[in-house]
Amino acid sequence: MGFGEAISSGFSHYVKFDGRAPRSEFWYWTLFGFILSVIANVVDAILGIPAISAIVSLGLLLPGISMGIRRLHDIDRTGWWLLLVLTLIGSILLIVWACFKGTTGTNTYGPDPLAGR
Repeated sequence: MGFGEAISSGFSHYVKFDGRAPRSEFWYWTLFGFILSVIANVVDAILGIPAISAIVSLGLLLPGISMGIRRLHDIDRTGWWLLLVLTLIGSILLIVWACFKGTTGTNTYGPDPLAGR
């Protein structure tokens, strides 16, 4: 999955918390969010008010949560594990899990999103 396709998928599954997201989709979405945040912070620094970065953060909150849950589903873990992000050690564990290859074939959360590739 390429960068544009991952961003399109992230927005088309804006609040879809079921299904699976492969590694490429998750990491491209993370890169997109990081780049957008940097641009928003630069614009905020130029304007002198933190309005743009707040709007970007709010706009990416739900699709980011959705993407994280679907990534956990891809490695056959429940989305509730995403609550680990509230702790430092849990955040490290989630980053490690996000690097794992997804379950091959169908798992509890649906068919393999990369099966046709």
